[in-house]
Amino acid sequence: MKKVYSADKIFTGTDLLTDTAIVIEDGVVKELVPLSGFPPDIKVVNHYPVMAPALIDIQIYGASSQLFSVYPSVDTLHKMYGHCKLGGTAHFLPTIATSADVVLRKGIDAIRQFWKEGGRGVLGLHIEGPWINKIKKGAHLESLIHSPEVEEVRSLLDYGKGVIKVITLAPEMCSREVIQLIESYGIVISAGHSNATYAEAIAAFDEGISLGTHLFNAMTALHHREPGFAAAVMMHPGVMCSVVPDGLHVNFLMIKLAKKVMGDRLFIITDAVTETTEGPYQHTLNVDKYESNGILSGSALTMIQGVKNLAEKCSIPPAEALRMASLYPAKAIGSDHEIGKIEKGSTDEIILLTGELDLIGFL
Repeated sequence: MKKVYSADKIFTGTDLLTDTAIVIEDGVVKELVPLSGFPPDIKVVNHYPVMAPALIDIQIYGASSQLFSVYPSVDTLHKMYGHCKLGGTAHFLPTIATSADVVLRKGIDAIRQFWKEGGRGVLGLHIEGPWINKIKKGAHLESLIHSPEVEEVRSLLDYGKGVIKVITLAPEMCSREVIQLIESYGIVISAGHSNATYAEAIAAFDEGISLGTHLFNAMTALHHREPGFAAAVMMHPGVMCSVVPDGLHVNFLMIKLAKKVMGDRLFIITDAVTETTEGPYQHTLNVDKYESNGILSGSALTMIQGVKNLAEKCSIPPAEALRMASLYPAKAIGSDHEIGKIEKGSTDEIILLTGELDLIGFL
């Protein structure tokens, strides 16, 4: 059945359209047409202030008091999906921080079963650690952090084939053979939790790593004598990077600076955890952030609040703020041909917003 919706502004992911209608039939966008040229005999179902592609969060650890690493189950994934939708997010990567191999495999099993049962929203698994640098471990469990052997990596990749989407690792902790092996499985490598110098980081990026994890956090910082990992991410033209826009993980002025340098290479994640008293990562909510053993461990952010923060705190135009939460993260994981855009033939979900970027719901 054909339905027509219109909006004052439609952010397609690439363009900003005004006074435009979207024709949708059987869940597929058939066309986008100006309201002025729309046939009067076809009724517009609803008119909204703003329409945009559904948001995408490639780093979130749990929701509703169920951390995925503690409860690696189909039920947890459903809870995470429900939580994400409340923040305008239709697609996400459940993430497991440095954990034992058995936990990673249970997470892989849960995602496979979730997909088998028709579960929606999960794009795959993001594994963050344990192949990171202890010096930049943040809230990660130090006892499990290590440099991997090739066979350890191969075994996990074989088990997680088709499920593992992103692996965050410290390039200085992994051999070139390990990095090439991961790449051969079509998995996106994101560099993070790294103590690499500027030169070491640039060398890793020159060799093909094209993504960074949460800019400024858990990496060698900007410094006037040693530019550090953060500068390498900002300066290398082939590298995209996530950032946590809650004002706590990163000062908003630093996000403004990074945006001026990086342009469309910068995108946002929530890095969100949830309150839990079980397992090695016990997160406690402290006002508007989470802490583990007194260390900042994750945000309480939603993606739509992150978009609002970019617009209101970082002076980023709303259309660009929305791209940083949809088109750009899709591009970072190689999925921008499927999600993150509203165009003829697209089947992605569409969010409805007020003019102030508050979420109304989904189309």
